[in-house]
Amino acid sequence: MKIQNVVRKPIPVIGELLRNKVFYAMMLPGLLYIIVMFYLPMVGVVIAFEQFNPIKGIFKSKWIGFDNFKFLFQSDALYQITFNTIFYNIIFIILGLGLSVVAAILINEIGNRFLAGTYKSILLLPYLLSWVVGGYLLFSFLSIDKGILNNLLSSWGIEPIQWYSEPKYWRFILPAAYVWKNIGYFAVIFAAGIAGISTEYYEAAKIDGATKFQQAMKITIPMLAPIIIILLLLQAGKIFYAAFGDWGMFYNLTKESGVLFPTTNVIDTHVYRSLKTMGDFGMSSAVGFYQSCVGFVLVIISNYLIKLYDRDSALF
Repeated sequence: MKIQNVVRKPIPVIGELLRNKVFYAMMLPGLLYIIVMFYLPMVGVVIAFEQFNPIKGIFKSKWIGFDNFKFLFQSDALYQITFNTIFYNIIFIILGLGLSVVAAILINEIGNRFLAGTYKSILLLPYLLSWVVGGYLLFSFLSIDKGILNNLLSSWGIEPIQWYSEPKYWRFILPAAYVWKNIGYFAVIFAAGIAGISTEYYEAAKIDGATKFQQAMKITIPMLAPIIIILLLLQAGKIFYAAFGDWGMFYNLTKESGVLFPTTNVIDTHVYRSLKTMGDFGMSSAVGFYQSCVGFVLVIISNYLIKLYDRDSALF
């Protein structure tokens, strides 16, 4: 009987891993970070449905169902904090992405690489500062007696404004602070996208007599559309979080002035203050779970709408 050597073909998945083992090895640290920091903690979601007791732990605490969610939905400030959260985040999306695109286009027009790099660094610097530092910088401008703005107003014969006692001004102060801190981060991303656009498009547009504005509207912005859409989807998923999860902005800039709560109190700060007062972990977990669910739904809806407009630009 003749024995034939049978060559076993590797399983496609294993073959793929072996062919690209170097790339998967490079991806492994980031993948482990995501699993440990984002997926494993998802077990703690059950705290939202429990009367959590740190001594008993997650799996032995008393199950109370949706009672923790009543804190938010029966709160007198529900309408106020929901409106403020959505209002500010919509403004942040429009101003943050819009002005960042403009800044990136202007930087790209600078012929000198040194100057372009200098402007990028200046714009990016505020992003590297914490909101604690930002709060003190803002206070140096808005302080009633020593603030720069009030000193200017006094020199012009105008009565100083008590910025930390007037809620109406913070509808404008908070968006301005967000743009100041984040415009550099997004501008660098868009500048990198612009650098990848072929110069042939602009040369052809110049031959046709297109102005700089027309080149930006017809070439640059359409080419940046995939990046804009990705950033838009990522921010849409966190529209129920204060400043897309960076709630320290609302907490530190306002100096916890209760007078400003009508225009500065958002879901995250409301929950934080309540947690400090009551120490209820289940309640805060319930609100976080609610925000995540709403964010997930918003990402699905946003992605569906984008898919209707341009299927290739959608995430999935």
